[in-house]
Amino acid sequence: ITYSTLISAFEKEGQWEEALKMFEVMKEDNVEPDTITYNALISACEKGGQWKEALKVWEDMKEAGIPANVITYNALVSACEKGDQWEEALKVWQQMKAVGVRGNAATYRMLARVSERGSQWHTAREIKAPDAR
Repeated sequence: ITYSTLISAFEKEGQWEEALKMFEVMKEDNVEPDTITYNALISACEKGGQWKEALKVWEDMKEAGIPANVITYNALVSACEKGDQWEEALKVWQQMKAVGVRGNAATYRMLARVSERGSQWHTAREIKAPDAR
């Protein structure tokens, strides 16, 4: 069993703290995490309602030079949404756009909800799927 598999198992069980511990063991064993590992860890934090931890993991991911993908960004936006952190969610979206990662339908649904919750109607007008008219 790989570390990523174990982290994913903890994520599915909502055990974000155990996922973080396993991640630390992984690094202590000099095993390099990849995008899949970070995505599972961010998702574990998101499912555990730990938006700050999710953002910390993302910072670690960026510092390690591991590329984020739409799954990464969706988990981050979701974590911020669940924590009522609409400003952070929109910052994540801005970063996503800046690095050229395209969102999917789930991305835009979440962004519309966080914009609505934050009464950010001007931002909500900007948020639309690339193929929306």
